Amino acid sequence: MSEITGQKEKQWAANSSAIAAVGLTAFKLVIGILTGSLGILAEAAHSGFDLMAAIMTAAAVRFSDKPADEDHLYGHGKIENLSALLETLLLLLTCVWIMISAVGRLRSGKIDIEVSLWSFVVMLTSIGVDLSRSRMLYRAAKQFHSQALEADALHFSTDIWSSVVVILGLVSVKVGEGRSDLHWLVYADAVAAIMVAAIVVIVSIRLGRRTLAGLLDEAPAGLREQISGAVSRVSGVRGCRHIRARHSGPTLFIDLVILVDGRQSLENAHHLTEQVERAIQDLLPEADVTVHPEPF
Repeated sequence: MSEITGQKEKQWAANSSAIAAVGLTAFKLVIGILTGSLGILAEAAHSGFDLMAAIMTAAAVRFSDKPADEDHLYGHGKIENLSALLETLLLLLTCVWIMISAVGRLRSGKIDIEVSLWSFVVMLTSIGVDLSRSRMLYRAAKQFHSQALEADALHFSTDIWSSVVVILGLVSVKVGEGRSDLHWLVYADAVAAIMVAAIVVIVSIRLGRRTLAGLLDEAPAGLREQISGAVSRVSGVRGCRHIRARHSGPTLFIDLVILVDGRQSLENAHHLTEQVERAIQDLLPEADVTVHPEPF
């Protein structure tokens, strides 16, 4: 697959996610207002933030593929990490809004919800769309090693579970309306909204950790040992040191020093560095590797 084709596929995945978010946000907002369901309105707000996140992801994917220039010697891949950070902040804002609204409704005791067929239609539609686009984004993220697409996929996969929680809340409200001894179930919608917020908090923490790891150039656990082992198996290498690795979006940059026999020619030393680069790229395909030889 050519680089241009890969970029187009990444952009298509991100754009499709944004288009789906537009439709879901509008659908949930209309049904939430008509039924008065806080759970659905919470999901509408969640989808609104999803839309903002999807737009940021589409922009990040577009600009992160720009080649390196004089001001960005490692390329523009960090834009993906920045997009993931902003998405995390949007998720946390969603949690604040949902919890404040839900707690306020529980304290006031004013529950005015119309549970209709459309309430369930919108949530089941949301589950179907989120399932489809999360799978699509996961495949694209894995294929192109894109942290922005992976964060988007993780985000939308949790929407499935939060939608299930809202449906359970609506069912409980319907049951509570018909049973005087179970009238307390009418509060289930607000409780479901709080559960949605709890799910989003968990996702935010996971996204935040991954984002900070990328922005702080944290190397994956065990990567140094893997690189050292691959290099040590190359014939002619007497040792290696100063192994450094950092991600810039989907690209992993690796720098290291190898120790070689100081009596060999410059041409042979150069040939050995190429062998080391190939050994590392066999372990980590598409890594950008720089090898510096020093006499043993």
